[in-house]
Amino acid sequence: MHHPSSAAAVVAITVFTLAPALANAQLNAQDGTPLAELLTEIETVAALSGEPLIVSAAGLTRDEIPLITIENPSTFDLPGFERRLVIVAGLDGNPESARIALDAVRWFKTAAPDQTRARWAVSVLPLANPIASNPPDTFPPTDGFFNDPDRPDSRYVWRWVTYQAPDLVVEVRVGPELQIKRSTDASGRQSDDLARGSLLNALADPMNGSGLGPVETMLVTAPATDGANVLREVLARTTDRRSPLRATIAERLARDPITIARVLAHRYPETPRMSYIPGVAWVNTLRMAALTNDQTLRTKVLRDVRLWLDGEEPTFGDFPGCPTIAGTMVFSEIARSNTLLKEVAAKLAAHGLSVAAEERAPGVPSHGSGWSDDMFLCTVAAAHAADPDGLSANVRLLLRYADRLQQANGLFHHASDARTAWGRGNGFAAMGLAETLTALPQDDPDRPSLLDVYRRHMRGLRANQAPDGMLRQVVDLPGSYREASVTALTLTAMGRGIRFGWLDDSYVPVVQRAWRALLAHVANDGTLVDVCISTGSGPTLRHYLDRTAVNGADDRGAALALGAALEMHILSESL
Repeated sequence: MHHPSSAAAVVAITVFTLAPALANAQLNAQDGTPLAELLTEIETVAALSGEPLIVSAAGLTRDEIPLITIENPSTFDLPGFERRLVIVAGLDGNPESARIALDAVRWFKTAAPDQTRARWAVSVLPLANPIASNPPDTFPPTDGFFNDPDRPDSRYVWRWVTYQAPDLVVEVRVGPELQIKRSTDASGRQSDDLARGSLLNALADPMNGSGLGPVETMLVTAPATDGANVLREVLARTTDRRSPLRATIAERLARDPITIARVLAHRYPETPRMSYIPGVAWVNTLRMAALTNDQTLRTKVLRDVRLWLDGEEPTFGDFPGCPTIAGTMVFSEIARSNTLLKEVAAKLAAHGLSVAAEERAPGVPSHGSGWSDDMFLCTVAAAHAADPDGLSANVRLLLRYADRLQQANGLFHHASDARTAWGRGNGFAAMGLAETLTALPQDDPDRPSLLDVYRRHMRGLRANQAPDGMLRQVVDLPGSYREASVTALTLTAMGRGIRFGWLDDSYVPVVQRAWRALLAHVANDGTLVDVCISTGSGPTLRHYLDRTAVNGADDRGAALALGAALEMHILSESL
């Protein structure tokens, strides 16, 4: 359900974040219009009563100019609006087309019939190519998400448009008179009116490679002052068909948590190794087995870890890091659930715990990196084992890292020398806090301090949730890509907090929106969209913006999504 007060808060926060980036940026376009001037007009239209009202960004150019949007937050709501419309302007770099798009939205919000506003949800990208010297790019992009050295903006545009779940996509351009070209003819067959390689042609192609299916598109040219008439004429020519693209997303959203958890548990990890990634998958697969009494899942996990249980492989080498040590969490789970293997599993778990607890100084793990990742990777084994000494070490680590890395807004820098709120780095911090709080005794003297760190972090994450429910690769930067692993980790940590009373019920819609957004990014075969690859700390923002987004099978993203699915299942049962 959409909460207007929450959306209004997003508008205020996002505009505040975008304004400094735009203040000195100039459009290298025909009229040299400052981007900040365009933002003022966007803010004015967004502030009008009704949807769309959330100012955000679809992406960033190579020069980090944001592709500003006004979004409708119902993207992944079910049943949602009858139809969804996405308006794209400025692909040719002409800012005059942005005015057409904004006037069209202004008409929709202020003058369209009530029946029309009730029927349609609208989102708009007024200036998809803010650098006029850039020629229009070709679509669909097939790789380079989102680190293409020349045109990352086209990747952002493609992903944003498709994951707005549109029934109709309209591109507007400036022209001497109103003309409308459609992607399909009267019989519904794809026409030849749209240029090959154009955004609209690619979206309408059933084989466009999005994995979602085609959507009807229209190219509209009109005088710059004709925005209201443009949208009237477009809506008069539409059909009642929902797009195959939206139908695919709707099908994904209709799955219950256990259904998608079953797919992920049976498929992953595809590469068993002693690491946190398979460890998270194995632990959650065993939980799934207990929930569903699926013996095949227990057998799968035991088969994956047999080499370590039998002593054929060492748990780790002479210089283990916390990502490797974290994999031993699975042995605590096996020791609790398997009588026959209890002794050997407990021994392996104890070895992992002893190494994880080693410190160079209080709160400084001997095998850590100093990054926010340590808040999960160096603590999860002790949390799963509920080991008293390990939990004490966890508390020291978490409070020390919070003192070093937590910002005033609650978010975490990735490292002391990497002062960027990297997405998964914040997800690691959130889950490390949640897992330790779950295991920590209620009377522990440091529990109130830890809860304060956790709650401040959750407030920061909530304030920076994207309009569609996702969290971002750089959490507090609108325009950085909407990333699956931080979304999974955040909703899992928040869901845990709601269940145990650490957070109030105002967080319930935040988690529900994040879950629907994550569902949209997980296909029925368990492949995923936009999971950031492995990322060490880096001194620049560009380091994080240029991390490749994996699309397809991915052990890391799937393990974290599996944990999110199980948390959502348990939370749903308790609400």
